[in-house]
Amino acid sequence: MTVPVHPAKPRPGDPVAVLSPSSGLPGHLPLPYELGLRRLREDFGLKAVEYPTTRKTGATPEERAADIHAAFADPDIKAVIASIGGDDQITVLPHLDEDLLRANPKPFFGYSDNTNLLLFLRDLGMVGYHGCSVMVELGRPGAMHPLTADSFRAALFTSGEYELTPSSTYGDVNRPWDDPRTFETEPETEPAEGWFWHNGDRVVEGVGWGGNVEILSWLLMAGRVGQPVDSYAGDVLFLETSEEMPHARDVFWILRSMGERGLLRQFPALLMGRAKSWSFENPLEPQDRARYRREQREAVLRALDRYAPDTMAVFDVDLGHTDPQLVVPVGGRIRVDGPARRIHVTY
Repeated sequence: MTVPVHPAKPRPGDPVAVLSPSSGLPGHLPLPYELGLRRLREDFGLKAVEYPTTRKTGATPEERAADIHAAFADPDIKAVIASIGGDDQITVLPHLDEDLLRANPKPFFGYSDNTNLLLFLRDLGMVGYHGCSVMVELGRPGAMHPLTADSFRAALFTSGEYELTPSSTYGDVNRPWDDPRTFETEPETEPAEGWFWHNGDRVVEGVGWGGNVEILSWLLMAGRVGQPVDSYAGDVLFLETSEEMPHARDVFWILRSMGERGLLRQFPALLMGRAKSWSFENPLEPQDRARYRREQREAVLRALDRYAPDTMAVFDVDLGHTDPQLVVPVGGRIRVDGPARRIHVTY
């Protein structure tokens, strides 16, 4: 396929759309949302523009699609940022006007359920940005993580190459968003072990494709991955899992299905995000969290060994549902240098 193009970037002072293509959680949990809006204004100098469904609970797919159309069609809006993810953005895709979106390219930021829109835009020829939602990264208690803020600023305002660097610490345990005390201090962090390299004996450069594993599985089941399998040959795959914390067995099954389809072997390199290993529903102790991440890594390696044994893989990359979070371009260039143990992306 044709390599997607980078839409023009905003500048400080520009209006940007804040949308909820998945879930109207800003209406239920205003504290992190209002904090994220304030940081957009004060730290990044942007004017946040809300739409009818941004804070609306139970908005229909048609209503959410209408907000996406309005934001992209408005020439004053210079970027679109998701408030948060969710679980049913796949129902919005059939209502999107491909011609309207293709004629009005904008940088779009989001992740998790926003994998839907990111890959939809990529198929239309647009580079999008996997990362940085208003409620989570911009609304982080205490302060934005410096690595997150630097990556987001670079992806939002600049073009060109950016090096992803591993964090020495990371956060996994959350505090309730409905408690004002949560926002008085930064989240607790713990030492990070760095990135784990597999087959790291070469340099791979390709176009980024991927997102949240669970969402990708739904898109594949629904036939919404729109390009022929061999069109991804040479691309760089990136994957991550959510706070739903899928069992390692389920991750293997999803990758096995991608392998049976012939998809896994198209990618000479894989970036695997650090697995989210704690949630309010499943509050694992530290040793159990470490085991969860290890078992997921082993499941991914088992799938690669069967279907893509030559693929280079990097695990525990700071992307997706982790803190800090680095922005990864969907459709932009990614360079994975195994011998040097370095990763560069093109924003």
